[in-house]
Amino acid sequence: MRTLLEFEKPIAELEDKLIEMRKLAIENNVDVSEAVVSLTEKILELKKETFSNLTRWQRVQLSRHPERPYTFDYIEKICTEFIEIHGDRSVADDKAMVGGFGNVDGEFSVMFIGQQKGRNTKERQYRNFGMPNPEGYRKALRLMKMAEKFNKPIVCLIDTPGAFPGIEAEERGQGEAIARNIRDMFMLKVPVICIIIGEGASGGALGIAVGDRVLMMENTWYSVISPESCSSILWRSWDYKEQAAEALKLTADDMLKNGLIDGIISEPLGGAHLAPDVAAENIKKVIISELKVLNAMSSAERINARIDKFSKMGVVTE
Repeated sequence: MRTLLEFEKPIAELEDKLIEMRKLAIENNVDVSEAVVSLTEKILELKKETFSNLTRWQRVQLSRHPERPYTFDYIEKICTEFIEIHGDRSVADDKAMVGGFGNVDGEFSVMFIGQQKGRNTKERQYRNFGMPNPEGYRKALRLMKMAEKFNKPIVCLIDTPGAFPGIEAEERGQGEAIARNIRDMFMLKVPVICIIIGEGASGGALGIAVGDRVLMMENTWYSVISPESCSSILWRSWDYKEQAAEALKLTADDMLKNGLIDGIISEPLGGAHLAPDVAAENIKKVIISELKVLNAMSSAERINARIDKFSKMGVVTE
């Protein structure tokens, strides 16, 4: 059964009426084609009105939709072949961070890296709710260096509520691992495309989000802190998460307006979870298009442009 968010319920009610109308028409052999067309148009208009006027908090809810495609879902639909690579060659194989070589349209061999969430309780525990440990970021960097060695472009699919905040993660150098990734990603000689496909929270996202192109899907968010955490710090309660989301300006439109990303990838009306194949195709088209542009540049040009882009976002003085 489909999971409905609160603002989706009026649309679902009309869709249920449409199904019931068609069912009664078949059972009673009655022509209701005009009524069906009218109701279908009404549903489409309501969808367009609803999803074009979503609040920032509603965008956050859509980015977390339990049926929304995750990293492996997109890889499966985008790649004709995919070989997963495991381990950081030091501590462990972090199941929250995944990656490997994939073939896109038989034209590009790409290193895919991303956070992976789980669909059910068992999978969520196995994937640590998409929150990588330090070994996850070291694994990601190992895969990036491997891609650089074989001159293959890198695509990072970002979807995490943040890096794992446990004591053991801090003991193993969580901050250092993320900082090293950020530093080394600036100097990668191969093209790097980063796409936020769900949640893009804090350093957990930024640890694999330094690229030549940083893109966001339409119903995603990208911020230094989640609305709930922001609310708990400022108001000592999670009850103000909606106000926090508005203040953070964390949607794709906000990020593009502020010059923090390079573009927005459109989603099917209602969200990527309603038409995963369409969403994956949109991502694939963007990857192919951007790689053609980036491959035409020299590695030095890409590195300089990458550094200049992020340098323009702000300056720190001591």
